[in-house]
Amino acid sequence: MGKRQIPDPPNLKKYGVPFYSVVWIPQHVIKSRHIEAADDSSDSDHNSVPPTEAEPEPEPATVAGNYLVFAGGGGAGRSGIPNALVIAHFDVASNSLSDQPVCKLGTDSELPYRMALHSKGDGLICAMETPKVCRWFDWDQNKSSEIHKLSLKLSEKVLTQLEDVGQQLALAFNNDGSALAAGGEDGNIRVFKWPSMEVILNESNAHSSVKDLHFSSDGKLLVSLVSGGPCRVWDVSSSIVLASLSNENRETFSSCRFSQTHDKTQVLYIAAMTDKGGSILTWNTQTWERMGSKYIIRDAISALNVSADGKFLACGTPSGDIVIVNSTNMQIQTTIKKAHLGIVTALAFSPDSRALASVSMDSSARVTIIEEKKTNGTCIFHSLLSGGLSLWIAVLIILLAVAAYFQKQGIEK
Repeated sequence: MGKRQIPDPPNLKKYGVPFYSVVWIPQHVIKSRHIEAADDSSDSDHNSVPPTEAEPEPEPATVAGNYLVFAGGGGAGRSGIPNALVIAHFDVASNSLSDQPVCKLGTDSELPYRMALHSKGDGLICAMETPKVCRWFDWDQNKSSEIHKLSLKLSEKVLTQLEDVGQQLALAFNNDGSALAAGGEDGNIRVFKWPSMEVILNESNAHSSVKDLHFSSDGKLLVSLVSGGPCRVWDVSSSIVLASLSNENRETFSSCRFSQTHDKTQVLYIAAMTDKGGSILTWNTQTWERMGSKYIIRDAISALNVSADGKFLACGTPSGDIVIVNSTNMQIQTTIKKAHLGIVTALAFSPDSRALASVSMDSSARVTIIEEKKTNGTCIFHSLLSGGLSLWIAVLIILLAVAAYFQKQGIEK
């Protein structure tokens, strides 16, 4: 008899679309849409249901919770694999993704390859692979007397400045949503004011081909990366290159992210393939000197992201593994072998940094809850010291514990 197939865990679902991007929908967007639905429900018997471009799926009515958007597809060919934006619900209590999408918006022959959510949740932008244009999508609502679902629709807003400019391989908004960066397959980097789309930076010879982009937390810096290196850091306002970070040890760069350490120091992380394997390189953002290199996994790193609070980094691999790293000591927090059957194409931490979403070309989406590591007495004591506890108080605690021990021994005698 053959081996019995082990069912997928509830936090792993397949939605029939090879995924390339993932974002979490902000809570205020979900709550505001839920309120709208509640306000409109009393009029549902008197108003006809407006048509929506999204295809509703048989999932229960939504309530405020955790929702994600996944993007991908099979491309422009006749493979039968759809191109779509998919919204799914994640329930923390049961650690499970919805069996069916809350919404599935088909994009016909256009493959949404890269995606960026506006920092304030006003909508999202997708870089289409075919045709090579960028589309803006707005939130929508599918309303009836019984069901109120968060949905998406193609916006009437046309991003003229990102038409006829070739395939965009990287998209990013800054933290306050006032600027949008786009990196092209042709090596061109563009930064626009949002939503006016006024050009701030336009560099046609930035790289041979842009692979990744990311803004610093204050929005003043932009890091851009080409596969293999180098990695450049731009002053956004002046369009000047502040630093060019080379792969001096012949590493192959793959992803880049700004972040902050526990003491609020800004650092730059770059995922790279070194002679040891997949590693994370760290740079000082004041001197632009390399601070260290941490080996993570033997495989290459196909996806990288950093939590909003800066405490965790996440790496995905071509083999489908996921590794979560504690940024404080750069030690591995969690490793999930074969989290996906195919290459991990994108990672996204939840806004509260308590969960990690991952997607793959095998059409699967997964959410991993980040568990706090249990600490023993020694670790607790060390953390108290590092948190600023006076050495004298620590000594006093130890002396009191010793005195209590001897007192107990005397009573027993």
